[in-house]
Amino acid sequence: MKQKVVIKVSFNGEKKSRTKVMQAAVGVPGVESIAFGDEDNDQIVIIGNDGLDSVNLTCILRKKVRFAELLSVSSVDETKEVKKMTELGVQPMVWPIYQAGVPQYFYPVDGDNHNETCSIM
Repeated sequence: MKQKVVIKVSFNGEKKSRTKVMQAAVGVPGVESIAFGDEDNDQIVIIGNDGLDSVNLTCILRKKVRFAELLSVSSVDETKEVKKMTELGVQPMVWPIYQAGVPQYFYPVDGDNHNETCSIM
């Protein structure tokens, strides 16, 4: 089952603090996706698996931006998420398998040249 964690963070109007928060949140084990939730972009919505520790995540964010408040922790229905993605027309990207390498060429070798005497003498 997945968890949805909403954390309120003060950014102080700096763009660097937003990237610090994103990098710190991605580094926590169990995080699957991160999005900004509010129109003021002061809330972060984090979706992760059961191994996500929301209190530890909030403490890490407090170290980065000095103010982080855990607003809510709730479970997310996985079928709802898949349905939402298909409604928006988002399809998973399938990358073709590409195996780069050096082409190998085979040349026939005549066995008769090895029996000749030395051409220098």
